[in-house]
Amino acid sequence: MSADPSLQQPAIDTASPTAEIDLDWLTLDDGETVRWASTPHKSSLIPSFTIGIPLSFVLIGIPILIASYLEYTNTNYVITSRGLYRKRGIISRDVQQIDFDKVQNISYSQTAVGSSLGYGTVEVSTAGSSGVELSFRNIPDPASVQELISREIERRDDSHGDDDADTDVVLDAILTELRGIRAALDDGTTSPEATPNQTAESPSYPAPDSERGEQAASADDLFEAAVIEPESSPTDPVAEIADPDPTSGRSPNGDSPDSDA
Repeated sequence: MSADPSLQQPAIDTASPTAEIDLDWLTLDDGETVRWASTPHKSSLIPSFTIGIPLSFVLIGIPILIASYLEYTNTNYVITSRGLYRKRGIISRDVQQIDFDKVQNISYSQTAVGSSLGYGTVEVSTAGSSGVELSFRNIPDPASVQELISREIERRDDSHGDDDADTDVVLDAILTELRGIRAALDDGTTSPEATPNQTAESPSYPAPDSERGEQAASADDLFEAAVIEPESSPTDPVAEIADPDPTSGRSPNGDSPDSDA
């Protein structure tokens, strides 16, 4: 995958062959676009070649030259609309990625040679880290790269602010709707149609203690009237059998009281 040249920042590196950088290792999310991509500046090879070429006559400088060239060709730095990427490795591949949300501090530095040749290093620190988390080493125009990263962070913060505002609007609408539903429910519970005031549907409750006392007294009166008073009634059948004729002088078994004498 190659980066679209129209997405590059001309002020950052007009001479950099960005479109020729191999970005097959980079996987972008939906909506994520490449803002800038580069390899280390070509001029960053000058110090290595300055040391390696004279030593190559004694075979010591050849590994220095090869290592510097392979590092240059196999190192990529990418800035997307989401975050920062760095890919290194000759045989193996080491990819490091940091989202803009985690970026805490951005700085850049240039040596005397790098300042004269137009390259430097951008260092990125993240929240919670004790030092530099990611470095773009020997990249062209490091000051412009730092400004680009700052703009992307601000743009992302502004978009998050808009999302928070939209969320607040939605929450306010939901709260207003819930209040309307509650008011409707309150009106329904206080309406005459909803209150069970009819006699047929009114529930029965236990009588107070005073009323239960009166009911108990009435029950005792009924018991006395039904049990105690009939014992002295002349029409009691038991009394009639025991003494059918009180004036006859006979005992209940039919014998005369004089028979015992």
